[in-house]
Amino acid sequence: MCSVIILRRPGHDWPLLLAGNRDEMVNRPWKPPARHWPDRPEVRAGLDETAGGSWLGVNDHGVVAVILNRQDTLGPMPGKRSRGELVLDALDHADARDAVDALADLDGRAYRPFNLVIADNRDAFWLCLPADGARIQVKPIPNGLSMLTASDLNDDSSPRQKFYRPLFQAAAVPDPDKGDWAGWEQLLGSRIWDGDIGPRGAMCVVTPIGFETGSSATVALPAAARLGTPPVFRFAPGRPDRTAFADVAP
Repeated sequence: MCSVIILRRPGHDWPLLLAGNRDEMVNRPWKPPARHWPDRPEVRAGLDETAGGSWLGVNDHGVVAVILNRQDTLGPMPGKRSRGELVLDALDHADARDAVDALADLDGRAYRPFNLVIADNRDAFWLCLPADGARIQVKPIPNGLSMLTASDLNDDSSPRQKFYRPLFQAAAVPDPDKGDWAGWEQLLGSRIWDGDIGPRGAMCVVTPIGFETGSSATVALPAAARLGTPPVFRFAPGRPDRTAFADVAP
């Protein structure tokens, strides 16, 4: 499973901050975020070379989208479409609400279960396809700090959420104007876990079976009043406990 942190601050110069770790089998090939799609020149996103989609991206309009597997649904399944297509479909839109309206009516039976975050500097949404559902559920993400893993949003039945969400709430809030993300970066690279789940409960996952945190990203979306200020998009192309973050190329 992966992890996403979302901080919503309406009225702030940076009303949305997002950070995420991607947990995947190490032998699944991928490329770091870039403008990989000639037919989508406004999209910067990571490329999953197996299925052609993405797990996280930002477009030039200031929409961010990130997808996570639900519990026990790692990897593709014959007869199902790639969940990574949904990130690209969301980033075809200039507004988060428009993207949600377009995706909410998709036939959920075409996909394995997922959690999908779609946000801009005004709105943020959690789209969930549960294991027993054919219809995608849409819920707004509240103001303040939220966390999402392979379970529900802000779900303390997830050991990772229960342990780490309070730590992110207590950490120094990133300052994109100063390029200071140290408080969140330290937590994204944390290999501490609590409870019985074992190493998979850490933010930065390392296991002996080749499943681990392979990359990490941070995103900041500027307020509409900051006309001309681009989103901040940073990426660590490896485990965040030992890999530095750098700005994604414009």
